[in-house]
Amino acid sequence: MFVKDVTVQNQVGLHARPATFFIQKANEFKSSIWIEKEERRVNAKSLLGILSLGIVGGTSIRIIADGADEQEAVEELVDLVDSGFSEDAR
Repeated sequence: MFVKDVTVQNQVGLHARPATFFIQKANEFKSSIWIEKEERRVNAKSLLGILSLGIVGGTSIRIIADGADEQEAVEELVDLVDSGFSEDAR
């Protein structure tokens, strides 16, 4: 199991479009992946799960992966969150 905390950078947080980007990236990995906010944990490959957390900009989340490519999965997902989902470039 590999775990890393990250703060959501983009102002609107994980709404539908960035959550979709996150899920697409998560689905590239074989590992089971979860997002944890406070005491709630959801499947990082589930749009409804992610949206149910109500993650807004500035929120600290924990990304957890368990499986063959767990470290790579967490590192790439943290990089995606740190990039602000490239929304600032639009």
